[in-house]
Amino acid sequence: MIKSYWIFTTRQWPLLGFGFATVFWGNLGQSFFISWFGADFQQSFGLSAADYGLIYAVATLCSGLLIMALGGQIDRLPLGLFTALVASGLVAACLLLSKADNLMVFGMALFLLRLCGQGLMPHTAQTTMARYFVADRGKALSVSASGVPAGEVLLPTIAVSLIATFGWQQSWLWLALSVLLLYGPLSVYLLQKSTTQRSVNIETTSTTAIALSRRHVLADKRFWLILPAILAGPFMVTGLFIQQHYLLTEKNWSTTLLATGFVLYGITHWLSAMWAGALVDRFSARRLVRFVMLPLCLALFALAMLNGNWLAPLFMAMLGLAIGCAHPVFSALWAEVYGIANIGAIRSLATSIMMLATAAAPWVFGLFIDSGIAGRQFFSLLALSVIFAALSAWQAFGPTTPAGNR
Repeated sequence: MIKSYWIFTTRQWPLLGFGFATVFWGNLGQSFFISWFGADFQQSFGLSAADYGLIYAVATLCSGLLIMALGGQIDRLPLGLFTALVASGLVAACLLLSKADNLMVFGMALFLLRLCGQGLMPHTAQTTMARYFVADRGKALSVSASGVPAGEVLLPTIAVSLIATFGWQQSWLWLALSVLLLYGPLSVYLLQKSTTQRSVNIETTSTTAIALSRRHVLADKRFWLILPAILAGPFMVTGLFIQQHYLLTEKNWSTTLLATGFVLYGITHWLSAMWAGALVDRFSARRLVRFVMLPLCLALFALAMLNGNWLAPLFMAMLGLAIGCAHPVFSALWAEVYGIANIGAIRSLATSIMMLATAAAPWVFGLFIDSGIAGRQFFSLLALSVIFAALSAWQAFGPTTPAGNR
């Protein structure tokens, strides 16, 4: 596997580098990065935890809905132009945050940050990987997605340093400059350097998959059967991380212990994604999708049934394994099943629904927590819901699926 990745990356490093860089800078709009500014946001604008959570949820919901309309434009516009527009939106979000002095500006900035950072930047990268690579699609998606764990390792330290040196608002000015002066020229250079983009014929790349529109996908029952499995990982991770106080209380873990676990989470996230990408190229996403929910199910059952400080790093490592394995499988699945002519529109549909689910996760978790449910029952319920999602995925692409649909 290491040899195959080495050969692949040395040959296709410009487009792979574009994917990685785009995902990496998209981390500016991810929850794990924004959370480092949460206390400053609340203090500066006089927000309670509930008020801040509501604004965050509304910004995420609105951006998720808009992605459904904007994401498909990557199928119609030149890749360089679409990338420039998305990056410009991210710069605007950072600049607005650096100047925000009232709730209206803050809310607009947060909306743009979630739209362009969490949504359109990774959408751009992963759509590009799925479109321009066929035999090595799984590896390409994994290399591109490595920008997330790289950000999980590097960006928290950068955020803390910027806030300590310049304050939270000036920090966003520097982040805007990083997109404008670093990512912008880098992305242009990498796209120009890439020969893959100019040589691949999009219309004839996929000979086995029919290019379907978003309307046909919505009418396909397989899409709805696989949807619970796609949403399960992001939904669970967002809910657990945002409501981590409940997790710490139920398991009697310290914040330091959980922070240590995040390191293992990032490492296993990256390693498992690379491994799963190679497996996708060997076996296809349609075969792997039947089994990809197993690590998440085991992680949640371990959380429900076991106790002790030793469980924290084990659980976080298993969670990283689950998220890492799932991403390249689900990202490659759309291209395998529905073709690549409208892959941007199809991916944006899935991304939009995923963002809506992650926006609802903290609220849904909060309802259960406020009801007084015990940790063992709650975590077991989460595990059972993952089993349901896995069975639904098996029904979509399992052995009983007609040969013509596989």
